[in-house]
Amino acid sequence: MIDSSHIISLSLLMIIGGISILGFSNYNIIEQCRHYPYEESRNKTYYRWITCGFVHGNLMHLLLNALVLWQFGFVIEDLLNAKFGSSYGKLLYLAIYLSILTLTCVPSYYKHKNNASYASIGASGAISGILFIYIYYFPFNTLLIYFIPMPAIVMGVLYLGYSYWAARNTNDGVDHDAHFYGALFGIIFALLLDQI
Repeated sequence: MIDSSHIISLSLLMIIGGISILGFSNYNIIEQCRHYPYEESRNKTYYRWITCGFVHGNLMHLLLNALVLWQFGFVIEDLLNAKFGSSYGKLLYLAIYLSILTLTCVPSYYKHKNNASYASIGASGAISGILFIYIYYFPFNTLLIYFIPMPAIVMGVLYLGYSYWAARNTNDGVDHDAHFYGALFGIIFALLLDQI
């Protein structure tokens, strides 16, 4: 039986998984969904700021994002359900997830809108945001990074530092800006939630 308290996280996992798997065998799906600032600036295809988070480059990319969403999304969905009630909590969780996904595309849009060779895919930016909401609420919970246990807050600082550095110093095809800004937007949303 499906636990309805996690219906948004489960639905996101199923939709992301389904569309990504279809994209593995039909590259046109990825082509139509990817975040492509050059195309977006010329043809106003800003829908890509959402659709890019529902396609992945390969199975490992998909599984890694799914694992992190599974681990932390359920906790944040529970937290919002407890704080705001089940119906409003679920809607708020979905709105935050999609908002972070969209917002993480904005910096790379301005950075790459004249670069025809740049594009990105994956849910990592939004999932970074969910992870950092978790870190905000549970800073001293232990997380494992490459099997090394550390407080969540320490992992968060290392993650932010690496993402910031990698966005400026690597050319590995990973959208490190999305990771960095996703984390920042997660913190901002957590701070806003505390004001409600």
